[in-house]
Parts: sequence; C-alpha cells; structure tokens
Amino acid sequence: MKALALVRRTLLYAFAAVLCIGGMGSAGPSGPAPGRNQDEELQMGQEIFNELKANGEIVESSPLYDQLRPIAGAITRAAQPQYDHPFRFYLIHEDLPDAFAAPGGNVYVVDSFLYFVRNSDELAGTLCHEVSHTIHHDSVAKMHKKQKIAERETRAARLLGAERAQKLGIPLIGKLHSLGYSRYMESRADLAGSDICAAAGYNPWGLVWLFQDFENSDLEELPQLLSDHPGYPHRVHLLEWHFRAHPLVFGKFSSDPKSARPIAVSKNASEVFLH
Repeated sequence: MKALALVRRTLLYAFAAVLCIGGMGSAGPSGPAPGRNQDEELQMGQEIFNELKANGEIVESSPLYDQLRPIAGAITRAAQPQYDHPFRFYLIHEDLPDAFAAPGGNVYVVDSFLYFVRNSDELAGTLCHEVSHTIHHDSVAKMHKKQKIAERETRAARLLGAERAQKLGIPLIGKLHSLGYSRYMESRADLAGSDICAAAGYNPWGLVWLFQDFENSDLEELPQLLSDHPGYPHRVHLLEWHFRAHPLVFGKFSSDPKSARPIAVSKNASEVFLH
C-alpha cells in the first residue's frame, strides 16, 4: 500500500477512535476547537507512525539524512514556537516524490523526493509547507469537514432515497465541497510556509521553483477541480503576489534558481529501515 493511501486510511481510523473516546468538538480551518486536547493529535500521529513502521517504510538511517537534517533543524527553530508538540522529520521509502505532515508534529519525506529537488531551497519550501499544515491542524480539521459532509449525504439519502440522491449527484457534490476546503488549506500552507522559510533563512522562491519543476515533469496531475491540491500555475501566482505584497520580508531573496545551492545526494544511497 502506498504511504499516502495508508496515511489517509489510518487517519480516518484514528479519527473515528478519538471521536468515540473523547467526543471531539468541531474544528474551524484556522485551528483546534476550544478545549480540544492536543494529545488527541498525538494519538492520531502515533497511529500513522505505527502503520508506516509496521509496513517497513520508515528509514532509520541513511546518508540522505545528511541533506535533510540541517534544513529541518533550521525550520524547526523558526516554526516550533507556533506548535505545542516537537517537530520530527522522517524519511520513508516510496517511488513517487512527495512529503506529508501528520497530526502531532511528524513530517514524512519520501526518499525519492531528495532525488527530485534541484536545490536546498526547494526542499526547505516543501518542509515549510508541511510544517504549516501541522501548525494549522489541517489534517484534523479536514477530517471534521469530511465527517460533516458524510452526515449531510446520509441525511439527503434518507430523505430522497439512495437511488434518487445518487442521480442528483449528492455524493459528487459532497466530494467537491471537501476538495475545495482542501485547496484552501493548501494555498494557506503555501503562503504561511513561505513566511517560515524566510524566517529560517531559506529562499521562499524555492517553493515556486519546485512547482515549476513538477509542472514540467512527466508526473501525472489531476485537473484542479478534482484534485486535492490547487493547480501549479495558481499556486505560483499566489506566492508571487504574496512576495510582492511583503517586500520587507521577501525583497532580499532572488527569484533566480541559479542563486540557490544545489542539493547533491548519492545515487541509490543506502537505507536501513526501522523495525
């Protein structure tokens, strides 16, 4: 099972368990609901860690960490005051380059991602983006949103009958509402992530360069309307607008990728997995 699919499944199970045990309140998009115990986020994050470990995907040691750790350390120093639990960064093994954040502070970077990025600022931009998701409690908020959508779909099916609700496209409407919420989260994480990058001393343009690299790659991308993420041109435009709007923060950083320090990793670097 691919890591992201595993994480989504585990997060749903953990979220359901937390609801049953603790009766979590609804969360808004900007943070946890009043009174929510953040230990619930730790519980959900631990479930994801346990699943990845059980599947032999977490890299315990590798020369790749030599590239990851200095950048992760600088970002942690800049972002940690905004989150109650310590940030931890792990490499996991997958074929497709990606990264994702889990509730509770863990950030997972796919090993192949270090072979995809061209410089340290692209890697830093990705880590800052994921840390921003954690700071804003986006995973838990998204679970609450999906739960509400599922409840509305269930009520509609009961009122209209399942067959009629399907013909009217109720499930599709619910999915589109859910994805729209996710696109908002992704755009916010881009902007907040660029702020963290600047504070950590890394060039926020790295995220722009990364999106352009993805757009020019042969990796498949769903249309923006049906994707969890906004389209790359939209994200680049939003970041460029953000940089222009805050020249005191971003004016010192070059938009030329040639100004960045290239990242170099050994081909087929050795990996020891956590068991």
